[in-house]
Order: sequence, then structure tokens, then C-alpha cells
Amino acid sequence: MNIEETIKNTAPLSLSAKTVINIMYTSRFVEELASSLFKSNDLTPQQYNVLRILRGQKGKPANLATIQERMIDKSSNTTRLIDKLIDKGCVKRQICAKNRRKIEVFITSEGLDLLQGLDPSIEKLNQAIVEHLSTHEKENLNVLLDKLRNKD
Repeated sequence: MNIEETIKNTAPLSLSAKTVINIMYTSRFVEELASSLFKSNDLTPQQYNVLRILRGQKGKPANLATIQERMIDKSSNTTRLIDKLIDKGCVKRQICAKNRRKIEVFITSEGLDLLQGLDPSIEKLNQAIVEHLSTHEKENLNVLLDKLRNKD
């Protein structure tokens, strides 16, 4: 079913409008699928994103600005997300020894274990979401999405 049928649009859309609506609708569709997996693990998508960012640090600390810069959802309240993850035992926060005004955030072994447990389910979900696309189509889609964001 195409996007116009999906949203039950009665008037024809311009190609630009159709494209943007399709991207937005598809984004929400993917988010909803992933949200149920995160919810069953007492996480939000934003908390999961923070944990993945911290795991990518490979044991090195990240400051709040670094985490915010790498977030998928830039409007997230990073401090609040970190506080919730601290409460869950998934991350720890400490003051930088070299610069006492700087807060460093680390992922804990509990956070790493949680991600490791989620990894197979996330990969299975990712594969299911794009199962109808060939390898070539997935590669092209990534190129097009990168081009859309970078405007180069």
C-alpha cells in the first residue's frame, strides 16, 4: 500500500510532500516497532541510544555535550536520561579529575550486560524491518537518506 492510501489522503500530494510525509510516517512506524522491544526491557529509545553511545566509548568517559551531539533525538533532555540510567544502575557519573567543572559519564557492567542481551533482538528486528529490501536497495536507501540530510 502506498503512503497516500495508508494515510487515506483524498487530494493528490506533490511529490515533495509525498516524499516527506512518507519519510516521517516510516520513521514513526520503525520507532513504534522498536519502542515495544525497549519497553519490555524498561528502557526508552532515547535511553537505549545513550547506552549505545557510551558503549561506543569503549570504556572512556563521555561528557554531556558529546552524548547530546551523538543522540538521534536531539531534543532529548540528556541530563534527565542520564539520571534515569543512573537510577537503573546502567551508567555512572563522576567529576573529571583534570577539570572539576566537567562531568564524565561511563556505562556500567550492568549497562553493558543489558545491551548485550538486547543486541540479538535488535538485530532480528532490524532485519525484519528491511527484509523486503534487497542488499542493493538497502545500500541505495542509505545513500539517499545520507544525501537528504547532508544536502551535498
